[in-house]
Amino acid sequence: MGESIKEVRISRELLEYILDVARDFYPNEFAGFLREENGVFEEVLIAPAGHFGSSSVFFNTWMLPHDETIKGTVHSHPVPVATPSEADLSFFSKFGGVHLIVYWPFDEDSVVAYSSSGERLRIVVVD
Repeated sequence: MGESIKEVRISRELLEYILDVARDFYPNEFAGFLREENGVFEEVLIAPAGHFGSSSVFFNTWMLPHDETIKGTVHSHPVPVATPSEADLSFFSKFGGVHLIVYWPFDEDSVVAYSSSGERLRIVVVD
């Protein structure tokens, strides 16, 4: 028997917004925290007081609100690479269960999802 593929559900509106944000921050990275409602990611909080550089993002996690709807993260790679770095995997293990990487050229085909352990997940876009 084949193993079941885990999936991530994200609203089309949020996906389009994230891609726009990635384009706006380019050539720098951006990072945010994903809010989930009824099993669908619906909103992103951009990392507060962040330093958004060309190869990394730094922010103060103490500035995040206590919000139990935050179930994942998103960040961009301003290069055509979606493979998580060691720093990405370390970050994944600390925040939520789903982690999106959007990468250049920032279209719907340049978004990948990972679990906290780095396992690739299937993305389902909900209209």
